Amino acid sequence: MREIQFAGFGGQGIVLASYILGYAITVNEKRNSSMTQSYGPEARGGASASGVVISENPDELVDYPKVTNPDVLVCMSQEAYTTYIGKIKKDGILIYDEDLIEIKEKRKDIKIYPVPATRLAEKEVGNKLTANVIMLGAVCEITKVVSPEALKKAIAETVKKDYVDINLKAFEVGIEYAKKLKEEKI
Repeated sequence: MREIQFAGFGGQGIVLASYILGYAITVNEKRNSSMTQSYGPEARGGASASGVVISENPDELVDYPKVTNPDVLVCMSQEAYTTYIGKIKKDGILIYDEDLIEIKEKRKDIKIYPVPATRLAEKEVGNKLTANVIMLGAVCEITKVVSPEALKKAIAETVKKDYVDINLKAFEVGIEYAKKLKEEKI
């Protein structure tokens, strides 16, 4: 099993990012996954988290639907970082929006990838609401937990038609940025 936790605040598309990931894995790659979500009472601005538990092969069932110790944590707010950083498994991965989160002490037992998703969404895509999909692109490239083709198809099948093209562009921006990050770590 692989566990991926997305966390941030309401209005950033945290739940949508998890939904697209789970959809890509279950519908397009024919593996089992489970998605859960939690958020504060506020419609926007409150805490938001969503997790996906993923089977590694088509015959493996998801035995517990909630993320307990993520292999991958995707953070898009300081509060989310503070809440979930201690839960990442040893040798896990943190992908975070470096413009929204300040890390004072870095964990040495995990891999850390800073992605300026909100800035990239504004400058490269022209819409800051696509930062969540930029993070999905980064998750895809860094973890290889799902194929880019499955995620592109999931975006096209789950996002409102008027926003498919801009989200596909954001996905590519995330992949390309993550490729550069991986090259720097070599």
